[in-house]
Amino acid sequence: MIDSFNKRKSDVLSKLDKSHIGSWDEKIAGLCDKINSLENYYTTSSCSGRVVLIIDAEKKGKDLFVFVSHDKISFDELKENLELGLKKNKKIKFKLEPCILHIACKTLEDAEKLYEKGKLAGWKKSGIIGMKNGITVELNSTEKLEFPIIQNKKILVSDDFLKIVVDEANKKLEKVWGKVEKLEKLI
Repeated sequence: MIDSFNKRKSDVLSKLDKSHIGSWDEKIAGLCDKINSLENYYTTSSCSGRVVLIIDAEKKGKDLFVFVSHDKISFDELKENLELGLKKNKKIKFKLEPCILHIACKTLEDAEKLYEKGKLAGWKKSGIIGMKNGITVELNSTEKLEFPIIQNKKILVSDDFLKIVVDEANKKLEKVWGKVEKLEKLI
């Protein structure tokens, strides 16, 4: 089992990034590097949190994203991308997605140690999940916003509301990034 863990770790870490941005999310890269440098762990997926405008659809697809940012956003940036979204003639959601991290662990004891550190760092919605190929810790942050924002070629909320959303989203992203830093220090 240990040899298969090391083989999977080597295979996973040698693969190209398959995320829609095609590269590491800079705000979580340091934490992932630290985890991946440890003998008994490796990351399988990660996101430091992001703001998206996404077409509301039943199935995932490559052309659903109208806007994606892993950084703080401005009112003007959001408004500009909403104008682009109006041209899609689709129902579009605003989403602030929380930080998420999946870490493969060599043993259940390793998973328990990492899970406890995640909880201490404020990653409240987390757990140890069994996988066909081993044990994975899933760490989720709880900061989230989601609501429909465009329907029938119309922005559903006022500019005043959008300014509040921008402020709240940016505050939640900062909070998430603090949890990433705290976990990196605890590991």
